[in-house]
Amino acid sequence: MEEQAQVSRRRFVTSTFAAAALAGFANQASAANPEGRPSREQPKAGETTPRAIGGGSISRVIIDTDPGIDDAFALLLALRSPELTIEAITPVAGNVPLEFTLPNALRMVEIAERTDIPVAAGASAPLVRRLVTATYAHGENGLGGAVFPEPHTKPVSMPAAEMIREVIRKYPNQVTLITIGPLTNVAVALSLDPEIAHLARGLVMMGGSLSGGNITPAAEFNIYVDPEAARIVFQSGIPITMVGLDVTRKTALTEEHVRRLEAAKNPVSQAAAIIGRNAVTRNRAQGYVIGPNMHDSLAMAAFLDPSILKFQDYYIDVETSGELTAGETLGYSPVAGDLRRRPDKEKDLAAMNMPIRGSAPTLASVKTSPVLRDKFVPNTKVAVDVDSDKFFELLIGRLSGR
Repeated sequence: MEEQAQVSRRRFVTSTFAAAALAGFANQASAANPEGRPSREQPKAGETTPRAIGGGSISRVIIDTDPGIDDAFALLLALRSPELTIEAITPVAGNVPLEFTLPNALRMVEIAERTDIPVAAGASAPLVRRLVTATYAHGENGLGGAVFPEPHTKPVSMPAAEMIREVIRKYPNQVTLITIGPLTNVAVALSLDPEIAHLARGLVMMGGSLSGGNITPAAEFNIYVDPEAARIVFQSGIPITMVGLDVTRKTALTEEHVRRLEAAKNPVSQAAAIIGRNAVTRNRAQGYVIGPNMHDSLAMAAFLDPSILKFQDYYIDVETSGELTAGETLGYSPVAGDLRRRPDKEKDLAAMNMPIRGSAPTLASVKTSPVLRDKFVPNTKVAVDVDSDKFFELLIGRLSGR
């Protein structure tokens, strides 16, 4: 009980500090990066490199997660992938409250027999907002109603944000953050230690969308839950790879996938089959003709094999003020144009030199529209297309033990 109390106090102090530092950090990021330019050279358009995403070699990673049906699949995929050295798993509140995401993460490491990996409890609420969950999609326990024994493994006493900064500082330029939940833990770590933005190898996220949201017409769930945290991350200078709804909507789990998992006789495939079977049944009961999308698993697979996705360089920012649009990820690519329109090359070149403006001033204000960035400079590699068959061969193959 005393240990739990200490963890709760540390989490409260960390979250309180993050809320207080939010505005200050955002201003520091803008001042240090007036054009939104990443602190290191970004890969060229169409190029994928180990600095931005994985593929081909042993990689140190921290997995920040809110399990979650598809998070559970993503965790099991990572735990069955020899290319990864998983330095920590840092659960956060999101799909369900932390009281469920934390034990769910512990359950996954036990199922995969990887209890050597530290699991550090993260934020129980967004930086400045009340928590909105997705129990309507993931069930009250986060695993679609699939029931597993209580985990015996305990989380480490170090809070998630402190774990993130400690690991990145221990292995400078070697650690990739794979974030498949709201970005609260990462934003807190950046608020505590802004320099880790320059020491991280990169960040691969499941989050965002350039083609409409899944919890509001504008916003994807992970960004919607904590848009202030997301904005801190996008403006931090970390090389970001965004795997959003534009591609994850094309990754529905099917009956055939579940049957393949059920046929494999290992603890990981059996656990995934139980979760998958419940999820497919739940979707059918709700009137959906296909199973759930494997959003987070696709982000994990993208790190393991970047050839599964096609990427385009974008400048991405997050709306935090809109009553109807908070959590929207706004993107522009000087090469491809907006996903909804494709200006010609001459207009594209002109647009590269256009400033990014804030909203028009009200009648009561004497200010003009604020210039947020002098010009468009890509800060994110955004996934724009996916080979779904190749993705599922990797996912189901690894979980099945092949």
